[in-house]
Amino acid sequence: MTPANRSTPDSARTHDLGQVNHTFQSVITRPRRPDALDQTFQERAGRPSPRSRPHRGHPMIFSLLLCLLAGVVGRAQAEGFDARFEEIKSSASPADLYRFLYAMPKAGDLHHHAGGSWRMEDLYTVATNKLLNGGNRFYTRVRAGTCPEDDGKWRRFTTVAEFTFKGLSACQQAEYAPLDQLSARQRAEFMDSLRLDRAGEGRTEFFEEIWPRLGALGRSVEVFLEMTVETMKRYGAEGVRYLEPQTIPMGFVLSDGSSVDPEDFHRRLAARLQQPDAKATGVDMRWQVVVLRFTPVAEKHVEMAYDYVSRHRDLWVGINMAGREDDDKGHPRRFLEVYRRMRLKHSGVGLAIHAGEVDEANPHMRDTLLLGATRLGHGNNVLTDDDLMLHLRSKVAFIEINLVSNLLLEYVPDYSKHHFAEMLRTGIPCGLSTDDSGMWDSNMTDEYMTAVKEFNLTWAELIGCGRSSLEWSFAEPALKKQMLEAYDRDVRKFEDRMNTNDWKDRVGSVKPVSYGFARRRWNLTW
Repeated sequence: MTPANRSTPDSARTHDLGQVNHTFQSVITRPRRPDALDQTFQERAGRPSPRSRPHRGHPMIFSLLLCLLAGVVGRAQAEGFDARFEEIKSSASPADLYRFLYAMPKAGDLHHHAGGSWRMEDLYTVATNKLLNGGNRFYTRVRAGTCPEDDGKWRRFTTVAEFTFKGLSACQQAEYAPLDQLSARQRAEFMDSLRLDRAGEGRTEFFEEIWPRLGALGRSVEVFLEMTVETMKRYGAEGVRYLEPQTIPMGFVLSDGSSVDPEDFHRRLAARLQQPDAKATGVDMRWQVVVLRFTPVAEKHVEMAYDYVSRHRDLWVGINMAGREDDDKGHPRRFLEVYRRMRLKHSGVGLAIHAGEVDEANPHMRDTLLLGATRLGHGNNVLTDDDLMLHLRSKVAFIEINLVSNLLLEYVPDYSKHHFAEMLRTGIPCGLSTDDSGMWDSNMTDEYMTAVKEFNLTWAELIGCGRSSLEWSFAEPALKKQMLEAYDRDVRKFEDRMNTNDWKDRVGSVKPVSYGFARRRWNLTW
């Protein structure tokens, strides 16, 4: 991408300057009574004021004074709520702190895998309701059989669609049960099989078991579209206003097994997002095409992804590469030539790539920057490369932080070893995201709660993370501007609501929704 089209923030403002800016805007747009300053403006415009008298002041001096005044007022307001937030952090119970964070505006989630973010209870509802899933019926494996036709590893709760089930032998069919006829215990076990909810399950369970179990549910276009809207509802309820999911727009099928080509998938997705229930969530979506980096045809898929995004810019804004980085077949430098070729043909395609989601020190993060990425997913090993740290402080890229993911996949043994605070407080652009919240049994509030509890974030740092998530999004400029203005307004309203001595009563009225991660980590029940 050329510099003019790079997906970088709209300005080089720091988080503090962003706070001053939105306060300044509120000061200059607030209705004011006529006073001497208004009189000066009126006289300069050639309109005598009721108290007109000769004035020789220079407009630039007045503007400077007004800016200084706005800066002082804005700083005072920010510091005022920062002090209130410190009071809340120090005296609120974990439940009340969670209520507070659930209610606060949270801007965007930039690192978001579509299927991995599905709430499993919602998925079960959609998968067993033919009115929602296009008339499909799904079957899940509940027995380990000994059929001659059995091939491959036995995996409980692998799910197939009805058209696949009908092609199985009678012996194999006996190993499956209709998803809509599971017992209460089987339903609970089925949903738990699709999330990390036990100590020690880790990345092998996630990569090698959970995703294959999802099976036909992840390939059904009707399930995908309904679950997209269900996800928007959940995120919208906790104050998230922008999602940038990653998915592969090919390989989807209808209930009869016929393929949905990528063009048809785009049309179906665009139409579903225009329906009233999707619009009512208050959440905007822009999408990334994800490429599995370790496949033999990954370079070809990069080319296809560039072409697809370039032709569907109403919804598609960028490309991502995902897949286990400890699989050496997907190392970044493998793709240097194809990305350079694509930049000769295409402009303005955002590039966000998983990098640094590994245990050992390696050059993957700097090599990923060489590919042209302006956003890096995870960045867990950034502290192993001093030169890279210095380079990132020049704000060439944004780091998508996934605190819950990094703990559950055991990329950090505990949060004292996490890189987030060091990056945030040395000026490296970064923000909070959820990665695969459905499979973690978590939400965006859990990321904010973890950040506050483990790293003692200030109010300015929290709000700065939210604002950065919008500034570094791949959203088109008009939408980005609209979302930033709305975020600043929402933050001010929230501060006004909570900056009071009776904040405990106001926090107590919040009705949060939390899931298994919050229950296990902070013993939260409602």
